[in-house]
Order: sequence, then C-alpha cells, then structure tokens
Amino acid sequence: MLDQNYSTNAEDSAKKNSRLFFLTVLILVVFVIYALRLFTLQVVQGQTYLSQSQRISSTVTTIPAQRGEIFDRNANMPLVINIDSFAVNLIPGEIPAGHYDTVAMKLAGYLGITKSEIDARVPQNRRRAFTSIEIKSNVPFSVISNIAENRTDLPGVSWRNKPVRNYVETGSISHILGYVGNITSEELNVMYNRGYTSNSIVGKTGIEKQYDELLQGKEGRESRTVDVRGRIIDSTPVVTPPVSGKNIVLTLDTSIQHLAEKALGERVGAAVVLKPSSGEILAMVSYPFFDANIFSTDNAAQEYTRLAKSKNNPLLNRAINAAYPPASTFKTIMSTALLAEDAFPSDKKVECTGRLEFGGRTFRCHIGVPGHGWLDMKNAMAQSCDIYFWEVGRQQLGVDLISSYAREFGFGKSLLIDLPAQSEGFVPTASWKERRLHEKWMGGDTMNMSIGQGYITVTPLHVANMMAMVCNSGKVYKPHFLKEVRNGATGDVEQETRPQLMLESSIAPEVWKEVQESLRYVITDGTAVYPMHNRTVRIAGKTGTAEVAGVGKDHWHSWMAAYAPYDAPPEEQVVVVTLVEAVNDWEWWAPYATNIIIQGIFNDQTYEEAIEALGFKYLTQQRGRRE
Repeated sequence: MLDQNYSTNAEDSAKKNSRLFFLTVLILVVFVIYALRLFTLQVVQGQTYLSQSQRISSTVTTIPAQRGEIFDRNANMPLVINIDSFAVNLIPGEIPAGHYDTVAMKLAGYLGITKSEIDARVPQNRRRAFTSIEIKSNVPFSVISNIAENRTDLPGVSWRNKPVRNYVETGSISHILGYVGNITSEELNVMYNRGYTSNSIVGKTGIEKQYDELLQGKEGRESRTVDVRGRIIDSTPVVTPPVSGKNIVLTLDTSIQHLAEKALGERVGAAVVLKPSSGEILAMVSYPFFDANIFSTDNAAQEYTRLAKSKNNPLLNRAINAAYPPASTFKTIMSTALLAEDAFPSDKKVECTGRLEFGGRTFRCHIGVPGHGWLDMKNAMAQSCDIYFWEVGRQQLGVDLISSYAREFGFGKSLLIDLPAQSEGFVPTASWKERRLHEKWMGGDTMNMSIGQGYITVTPLHVANMMAMVCNSGKVYKPHFLKEVRNGATGDVEQETRPQLMLESSIAPEVWKEVQESLRYVITDGTAVYPMHNRTVRIAGKTGTAEVAGVGKDHWHSWMAAYAPYDAPPEEQVVVVTLVEAVNDWEWWAPYATNIIIQGIFNDQTYEEAIEALGFKYLTQQRGRRE
C-alpha cells in the first residue's frame, strides 16, 4: 500500500516538474521573442521610427527669405527693394466650436475683405484643422495693430512678417525688371526639386524671372512640437534663420533709360541703347508700359486682365518680343553683301527714274518721278534709293545670298539675351515659301526683301546687333543685362559678367570700312542730314520706313539705327536704335529721338537739355514719307 502511494506521488511530482519546465521554456521563448522584437524596433529600425515620430509630432513653418535687391549699373541706386508688410493667418481649429462665422466676420472687417473670401480660403472640411492658413498678405502695420488690440475676440488669428516687392523705378523699366507673384501649381511641379514650396513668391517676367534662383534666397524654418490634432504643445521653437537672396547689378544706366523713355515719348514703339564692345544694354524702352507695383496688390489678377486687354498691349516688350519689317535699315546688310561677294562694283552707277517695271508690276521708289538719277552704292545708301537695291538684289545677289548674309548678322535667330522670352524674327528663303505657302519664290519677292520688306521681320534688338557688327568690324557680343551678382549681406561681388562673343564674320576689314563710311554719309549728305545733325558728336547710321498694310494712309513704321562717335574705337561707342510704330500719327520721329538720345549720352544732358541744344524744343510734327 505504501509502495503504491509512493509511486503515485512520484508520478505526480514528475508531471509537475515537466509542466514547470515547459512553462519556463515557454516564458523564456516569449521573452526572447519580445526582446528580439524590442531590439529590432529600438536599434535596427529605431532611426526610421524616430524620423516618423518627429514628422508626426512636429509642425514646420517657413520663414520667408528677404528677396535680393536689383540695382542699376552704378550700384548705388536700387531699382527694386523690399518693404515691410504682414500676412494674416488663421488656425481654424483654435476657434471654439460654433464661433467660426463670428470670428471670420470680424476678421473680414479688419482686413477690408468679405467673409466669403475667407470662406474660400477655409473650406468646410478644414474648419477643425490646426493647420495655419494664410488669409491675406500685404497687410499694413496699422491693420495688424487693430487686430492685436482685439485679439481676444479673434481666436486662431495670427500674423507674420512677409516683405512685399517694391519697384522704385517704374515706367518703361518695368518690361526689363518684370514682377513677382505667388507660385502656381504648374510652376511648383517644375520647381519643387529646386527648393520651392507652395508659399514661394517667384518671378513671373523679366529679370525677376530670369534670375529668380539668385534673387530667391533660402527660406528659414520654425519647428514646433504638436499633438495628434496639430495643436502646439511646446513653448520654445527650433528656428533655422532664412538666408537673403543675392543682389543683382544690371548694365542699365537709369539716366539713359529716362532719356530714351522721354525721347520716344508717348509713341507706340521701342528704343535700344547698347555698348557694341561688350553687349551691355544701357537702356531698353518699350511704350506703352505698366507699373509693376500693381502686381503686389490684392487685385493683381484683375490688373493683369485689364492690361492684357488694353489697346496696344502694355505688357508687350516691343524691343525684343515684337518683330517688324526692318525696312531700309536692311540696306546696311545689302551693301555689306555686295562688297563681300564682289557682286557689283561700289562705284558703278544705277539709274533711278522713280519707278521700275518688272513682272507686270510697277515698283516705285519712295522719291517718285523723276527719281534720284544715277547713283553709286554710297549715294544709294545715303538717299536710300529703292531702285538701286531692287536691281542689285535681284540681279547680282538673289534670295539665297541675301538670306545667308541676314543670318550672318544674327537675323532669324535668338539673340540669347538674359530675359525669359524673345522673338527670333524671320528670314525667308525660296524653299520656305514653296514648302509653307506652296508658291514659287518670285523676283518680286527678292526685290521686296532687298529693301527690308516682304516676309522678313526683326526686333529692334536685332537691328541694334546689326549696327554693333558694323562697329566691331564683324563681331557681335551677346547682349545682356546682368553686370554683377553681389552678396546680399556684405555687398561683396561674387560674380561678374564678361563679354561673350556670339557672332563673328569672316568678311574682310576693308568691307566694313566702306560700309562704315557709307553709313556716315547717310548722316552728312543723305536722308538723315537734318534730324540727325549734331554739332558735338559724329554719328553714322541708317534710316528706315516700313510700309504696313491695314493701318491707314500715310502711316509707316519709322526706324533709325545709328552709332556714335563714328570715328571712335568700339569701346567708346554706343549703338542706338529707335522704332516708332505705324499706329502713331506719322511724324518721322525715330531719327529725331535717336539724335536726342545720342546728344544726351555724350553731353551728359537730360532730355530737356538735349532738345534745347539740338534746336528741337519747338519742333512741329513732320509730315510726309521720308526714307
């Protein structure tokens, strides 16, 4: 009996030990599994989860960077600055339940907007969110003061400094400087990887757009810890300060810009002043123009629409974005081609009777019957005789050579100027006409092209580069506005623009010398002898009058392309090109405006002083067609 009981107790003890061992092993296995999992989470994947937790538990607010300023070539006169302004934000989740409409109504009153405008920025599905939403920018300090005084009635409302672009110089310079605006979703898709955000202010046109990444600077960051609903739960933010953008110094001379703007006056057209030895743009005027400051207002979209629909399109920079027939300024290229190809002796004469019969049509020289008489190349240039260039263009050169030389001067190509948009103009060929218009190139087409009419078109900057090539005896430097890039904080020069050779011709120096002499003769004994008369500066150049269909009787585009001083090295010369569109009342103003600009530049005179010195003060409108 005892043996049996002992045996039973032994078996029970063994079973208990077995169960205890199993439980111990099980506990150890579970512990090891949890330990391994904990090790994985904390050590192996710890950095990943830490980053995720930081993203979840922190909110980052951007601090706008001060946009770089823009200066004229003397670097002592800012053309564009930043002025202090504020943006008002709203965190709808901080507004007590049921009080949104009351707060929005009060805020709208302070900001001078409607409640519906706030509702549009804070849609129904975001009214419990703790994300900051910008309600209005460009808010003056006086309004911020009123909001601050009544902050207890405006839960969720805050404000921050947000500088506004201010264009000190307005008028024609607005086409060059451009303007800024809020980044669009399309722009953000392209620029996101370059550090831009949905709150970025970006250049829309002009220098502001061309050099936006230099001007932009680098935004700062303010990081705050928040709870799961986005509410701030710490009192001390982590701040990374913003870095100001670079300052830009342009090649523009504001005194010359003002001079050219006044010389052109309220005439639809353009004027360009450049240094042929470097490609530096000293002035670029296009009329009509606009005030870039309107794009910093809350009505920017409406103002843009108004300007876009305005007569003669003030948003268009006619100096580089509009193309016109070059008219008789093109005879500069024709003369160069004749001499370079040795196609027709420059001293051989052609008779101008005032009209030419060809292809069943009558082509009439601008002077009419009885014409200019017998002319060699120099006098044909001076008198801008159409018949001379019709004859030599059709018989001695032909369309292919004329097109080739036009392209050698840069016509029909982008001039690579540092602005976001520009017209290439157009140089036609016989094959183009057959392919595009399904018509054969005719001799009459060659004749039209020989005097800068027909299908060929150029911008005023193309014509300026043409004159620069003559000044430089076959070289053209890339036209540009950027002179220097400077550190926004210290003012130190970090980058300088060097002259960059863009076009170089193999035409012989003696050809250029003869062309230069012919252009000088235009001023002393030709069509420009009166309007370009100047007692203090020796000028060379070419007039041009382009016929325009559909504008009205006695209306033509008026051109003047000139450089001065004629007998100086290219380093001391400037090229001036003026275009007055046919939509203006005809007064043949382009040569007068060009002379005024040259007079002002080389005598350090204002527009008023220049017209007084030239005797143009009481100039009456000049009527009638002149070449």
